[in-house]
Amino acid sequence: MKKSLKLLSLLMCILIVGTMFTGCKKKYTEEINFFNYGENIDEETVKQFEKEYGIKVNIETFDDMEAMYHKVKSGGVKYDVILVSDALMPRMIDQNLLQGLNKEIIPNISQMDDAYLNLDIDPDNKYSVPYMFGTVGLIYNKDVVTEKVDSWDILWNEKYKDKIFMFDTYRDTIGAALKKLGYSLNSTDPKEIKEAESLLLEQIKLVNPIYGVDNGTTMIPAGETDINMIWSGEGLNLQDENPNLEYVVPKEGANFWIDSLCIPYNASNSEAAHKFINFVSDKESALRIADEIGYTTPNKEARLEQPEEVRNNPNAYMPQEIMDRCEIYEDFPLEVKKIYDEAWMNIKTNK
Repeated sequence: MKKSLKLLSLLMCILIVGTMFTGCKKKYTEEINFFNYGENIDEETVKQFEKEYGIKVNIETFDDMEAMYHKVKSGGVKYDVILVSDALMPRMIDQNLLQGLNKEIIPNISQMDDAYLNLDIDPDNKYSVPYMFGTVGLIYNKDVVTEKVDSWDILWNEKYKDKIFMFDTYRDTIGAALKKLGYSLNSTDPKEIKEAESLLLEQIKLVNPIYGVDNGTTMIPAGETDINMIWSGEGLNLQDENPNLEYVVPKEGANFWIDSLCIPYNASNSEAAHKFINFVSDKESALRIADEIGYTTPNKEARLEQPEEVRNNPNAYMPQEIMDRCEIYEDFPLEVKKIYDEAWMNIKTNK
């Protein structure tokens, strides 16, 4: 009898607990699939969107834009919102891989700064809404590097042998050499590319380890390097955390990049995708996202709410004179890519 009572009590507890969890479980009427570049959003914004609209956001990430492009083009997996780089935008538009946007459902695009709208990559923003932007620049240790750092030249200074960090990405690293030489980041001239290759071959003896990517963000605060190539978001975050570090955009100019939100041609839930893009483009969402991931926001209203040291930092929100020296990467035709690939292979094998 006691055993039966215990069993009955146990069953009642299971039923009550089960009911509690069922009651707490969120119910979604719709869902969207968001293909994002890394952890490039904050959880709170996603949760607020889900709560307000009853739309579940399934997030899948990628770490290579070309891989994203091929996956979307294959059509094997249907995404509703994707993050697209500036260099890939024209290609994806030309190949009809993106839907035209109904901007009546995205009124928050009006909050964007005009400087980041109507760019050559997508005139009139027919297919994209700016999401985040930044630069490739330099971060250095002020305790060690005492001379003025305002040029790519510092990366060739023998004084800092074995304390220099370069990106393991051919556009960024060859691009730095091209800028040092006074050429365009998007040079298609074989002679200029060869000059940049020769310059980087001269520099190899100064760089140890030769190249890397994310490990640079841990090496410089640890004192393993003194001067690094770095993306602005990581650079500004490290500067904020370490008073001895400073991020700069070189005077010769650098890569200015802008990532945008788009809807693929085969999206399953275009209407919900528009709602999501509009939600994350709002001032409050843009402010949270920028604070979380460290990159600068194209939302002019969100910028006004940022701390003064952020919104007035010329290496974050660049003045026009610096912007004029920066360039967006262009998507090269195959024959030009082959020239860069050969140069990069020679550099990496030290030939």
